[in-house]
Amino acid sequence: MKRLHAVWKQLKRRPMSLFGCGLIGFFLLVALSAPFIARPEAGSRDPYIIPQTGYSPDPVLPSKDHWFGTTEQQYDLYYGMVWGTRTAFRVALEVVGMAMTIGVLLGGAAGFYGGWVDEALMRFTDIVLAFPDILLAVVIVAVTGPSLNHVMYSVMAVSWPSYARLVRGDVLSVKERDFVTAARALGASDGRILFRHIIPNSIYPVLVVASLSMGSIVITAAALSFLGLGAPVGYADWGQLISLSRNWIMGASGDPFAYWHTVVIPGLAIFLFVLGWNLLGDAVRDILDPRQK
Repeated sequence: MKRLHAVWKQLKRRPMSLFGCGLIGFFLLVALSAPFIARPEAGSRDPYIIPQTGYSPDPVLPSKDHWFGTTEQQYDLYYGMVWGTRTAFRVALEVVGMAMTIGVLLGGAAGFYGGWVDEALMRFTDIVLAFPDILLAVVIVAVTGPSLNHVMYSVMAVSWPSYARLVRGDVLSVKERDFVTAARALGASDGRILFRHIIPNSIYPVLVVASLSMGSIVITAAALSFLGLGAPVGYADWGQLISLSRNWIMGASGDPFAYWHTVVIPGLAIFLFVLGWNLLGDAVRDILDPRQK
């Protein structure tokens, strides 16, 4: 309780951090209540498939049946936005979780064992870092085939090296401390020393980077979906909703703003979602980084 009270006390000093927490809390509430505020069609096998009624977007906003209007092929934009919130959380949390796990394991092993293990793992990490992130992700998805899962795997494949380099640096420092020497003298195994003593004392910078990476992960995944490399057409994904608006950005003849909602609404959702994670990441950094105190 004291720790939570101290965290809350620090957050109250940072209004923008509280605003970021509020944004993430709002999106989390939308994601959890999706089955109630955007009910799937009866008999639908996949609730993430957006209902559709035709082809051209509905310029009336809001309409009787579509609160946010419709996009190309008359996919219900409101339904796509609500269930797309779940997709955004899934992409952010799973990609960051997988990338952080791989980075911590490889970086921890490299820093702990040193020698040829360190050399081999870090040279492999350098090879991955040598490629531009988005370009390597596009190549991976193009080879494996377009799908949301492949997008997640490709983004994870280009994200883990930063965690590995960060963990390795901290492990090199922590493994020389007295409590690690004492554990080794008591006969603790390498695995126990690494996972019980070293990594728990090296994980805080990784958590800061992970919180700051949530937003960039969502942007990268949305960019791949916009290029047609992500989820199938009609799947509730914000990046694909923007992709469906590309033919309607210029509006209609004599009314350039007729279909503004097809791009502004999903674009605003991505902006606020990423902003919330960035502000929350700043709060995590301020709380966990002792140099900020």
